[in-house]
Amino acid sequence: MSNSKPKVLLLGEIEHEPAREAYSSLSALADLIAPKSTNPTDFLQECRSGAFNGTKAVYHTFRSVAVSGRIEGEVVEALARAGVRFIAHNGAGYDQINTTDCTTHSIHISNTPIPPIAATADTALFLLIGALRGFNAPLLSLRGSPSHFRGPPPPPLGRDPVGKTLAILGMGGIGRSLARKAQALGMRVVYHNRRRLSREEEEGIGGGVEYRGWDELLAEADVLSLNLPLNEGTRGMVGREAFAGMKRGAVVVNTARGGVMDEGALVEALASGHIASCGLDVYEKEPEVHPGLIDNPNVMLLPHMGTWTVETQTEMELWTIANVRSALETGKLKSLVVEQREEEI
Repeated sequence: MSNSKPKVLLLGEIEHEPAREAYSSLSALADLIAPKSTNPTDFLQECRSGAFNGTKAVYHTFRSVAVSGRIEGEVVEALARAGVRFIAHNGAGYDQINTTDCTTHSIHISNTPIPPIAATADTALFLLIGALRGFNAPLLSLRGSPSHFRGPPPPPLGRDPVGKTLAILGMGGIGRSLARKAQALGMRVVYHNRRRLSREEEEGIGGGVEYRGWDELLAEADVLSLNLPLNEGTRGMVGREAFAGMKRGAVVVNTARGGVMDEGALVEALASGHIASCGLDVYEKEPEVHPGLIDNPNVMLLPHMGTWTVETQTEMELWTIANVRSALETGKLKSLVVEQREEEI
């Protein structure tokens, strides 16, 4: 008698023990499989070979792109033919997955919008303070020449966050969390979003936030924080024109996706002094970092550490597994991505 259970395809690794146990428990509902291929070309061939036939759901990680390539085009077609109807992505951002292609083939996608909020907002706040206060140069100086301590010459004086205007581009969960944290430092918060929040929502974020049009947001920003998803509408959104619209000496923070900003234009704006500093956790061609950023001692740079905590990573894995379980048990995902919430598939 043949086994009629569906399959779940694991793309990537599950690294934390509570999540490994939760994933193993899915074996009561499905056969748990993984690809044998190690690169995108072989993965597509494996998809087409029938090896994944009967697969209902895919657990997908950010780093699995090295094996599967982007989930788009021929890969989506092959997965759909294999029976895939759900992709549970471990991450808030899901730009490696073409939502249009998946929707066309009736494949539902989920992400992890809630678990990364606190850790990513904490990271943004760290970068904001470090860039405003100019902490990077003295950090490098102290480690490079301990006997010099704070000079000579001493580093330039930094600036306090109190009384400054934080302009948030993208007032989702991370933007809202950052707003509250920044308000605790005495910052005023304005924001721009594709959809303006209700007055009740605005007033409910800490001491309240104020909506601004795009040009107004840029003009008022002492610090511009990017907290929006990367898609075709936002790619390169913050570039030369945006920087030119900001006041001289402003600071830019990006913990979203590198592709929402033109890194070359940022380097130019930093070199001219129009943008005083920046704090970056993500990069346009990650893991490559523009040499103009690496060579600038006055900027704060992290290697995509926004969610790099035991608690957050574990919760993200558990959330993704819960989406897979929901797909198997109910035929629905817990946290369908916004593009698919807005249309029937």
